[in-house]
Amino acid sequence: MGILSSERNAAVDVVRLLALTGICVVNLPFFALPTEATMALPPVMVDRLAMMLVELLFQAKFFLLFSFIFGWGMEIQSLSAERAGASFNRRFARRLALLALLGGLHVLLVFVGDILLLYALLGLLAWPLRRKAPGLLLKLAAGLVALALAGTLALGLVLLVAGDVGAAATPNLGGTYLDTVTVRLRDWPSTFAFLALFQGPLALAAFLTGIVAARGNFFQPDSPARQRLHRALPGLLLAGLLFNLAYVGGTTTIAQPGAGLLSVLGIGMIALGGPVLAAAYLAALLWLADRWQPPALLLLAGRNSLSCYVIQGVIAGALFGGYGLGWYNSLGHAALLGLSLLVALSSMILTGLYARHFGRGPLEALLRRFTYG
Repeated sequence: MGILSSERNAAVDVVRLLALTGICVVNLPFFALPTEATMALPPVMVDRLAMMLVELLFQAKFFLLFSFIFGWGMEIQSLSAERAGASFNRRFARRLALLALLGGLHVLLVFVGDILLLYALLGLLAWPLRRKAPGLLLKLAAGLVALALAGTLALGLVLLVAGDVGAAATPNLGGTYLDTVTVRLRDWPSTFAFLALFQGPLALAAFLTGIVAARGNFFQPDSPARQRLHRALPGLLLAGLLFNLAYVGGTTTIAQPGAGLLSVLGIGMIALGGPVLAAAYLAALLWLADRWQPPALLLLAGRNSLSCYVIQGVIAGALFGGYGLGWYNSLGHAALLGLSLLVALSSMILTGLYARHFGRGPLEALLRRFTYG
């Protein structure tokens, strides 16, 4: 069967659904709390445990699943253009341009931690590499992981020197909508620099791995690479949990008296633990997709993940901004963990309903029209 089969689509949508959920879990505290409070160790034990659980199982895992699918999609789009006798370069350039524009608007209007603009820029880097040999692409991906490791170790050293960041004295995103726009504009340069330096190498590594996966029909059940990944699942889970436990240990102790290089090393382990556990999640999700299919409405949300991602932020803004319910800086990490699952599900339902009625999500329709128009 070809790589554009319906079975592949269902598996990809299942992966996207979990990725959307995990991304919401990670992002929601950045809508709900001052930046300093998202970094400091909570005083209440249940919130501390919730924060550690998110660090262990969610942080730096789920955006990598999306990045992998982004790279996979590049190769699929290239093959589609080739079959249609169209120019992939023209289509992809238009796609990246609109993605960058949407990312800029997303930063301004919704969420300072937007990753769409970064994806557009990384897409420019991956573009000339997509025709390279699979072995070279995988070596480049490994080198990028090493670069991310160096970056996170450097971040750990900065945090060690900085000490306890403390709690914010005043809220940032709890005012009027115009206030939130002002705050996002103020915070975006430093936020984007962080994303580019510490998430950028890992995301690009996942892009390149996704390109290789598409060439090998990875999402087909009989794909050799998929079967190897399934066999590696126990080892990936064990190694991923160990790396991420070290990361949790590092984040928990880095600002404490007596913290040292072990804490720095622990923080660096997220550069290894994120990709390894993301690979384990991918293997587990594909196993699940072979045996169970989510409701059609949720699959539609997975198929229209760009709209769903943005809607998550719109809902979060309405919950925490002063122009909405005004819950900013009033909930702890434990409550936010539960709420994030509700926000993720709500965004999926809204996106699925819209796509069922109109055929595609609003942003997917815009992206398709601009790309192919």
